[in-house]
Amino acid sequence: MARNNASTDDHIVHLSYGVGRKGLPSALSFRRWANAALAGAKRRRPAELAIRIVGTREGRSLNRDYRDKDYATNVLSFAAELPPGVNLPLIGDLAICAPVVAREAKEQGKLSNHHWAHMTVHGVLHLLGYDHIEDGEAEVMEALETRILAKLGIDDPYAIERDV
Repeated sequence: MARNNASTDDHIVHLSYGVGRKGLPSALSFRRWANAALAGAKRRRPAELAIRIVGTREGRSLNRDYRDKDYATNVLSFAAELPPGVNLPLIGDLAICAPVVAREAKEQGKLSNHHWAHMTVHGVLHLLGYDHIEDGEAEVMEALETRILAKLGIDDPYAIERDV
C-alpha cells in the first residue's frame, strides 16, 4: 500500500491507496482539491485529514459496515470524533472508491479528474459538517461545492441534474 503525505501552511492531507495508482489523479491534485474545499468552507484553523483510495471490495465493505448499504459508493466520509479536551486538527477520513468514480464520470460524460475533484470536495465538506439529506441543506452544500469547483476551473457538477 502506497502512502503520500502532503501539506500546505496549516493543512495536512494523508493519502493511502488500496488500489494501483495507474490512471488516478496525482497526490498533488488531491491535496489541492482538499485545500480548496477547506478554503471555500472558510476553514481558518489547521486541518488534518486522510484520504484512502479504495477498490470495489473495500468500498462495499466500508459502506456495508458503517452505513448498512451493501454496495460500493463513490465517497464515504468519517468525521473525527475526538474526546472532550483533545484539541487536534484532525477532521476525519475519506474513502473514495476508484471504480465507482471512474464509472460515474463515464456515465455522466464528465472529465475523470473533474469528477475526482468533485468527490474530494464533496467528502471534505461532509467532514466539516455539511450534508444533503434535507433539501435546504442540499442546496447550501451543492452551491458551495459549485463555487469551490468553479475556482478550480471545473463546471457545475449539478448542471445536468438541474437541466432535466
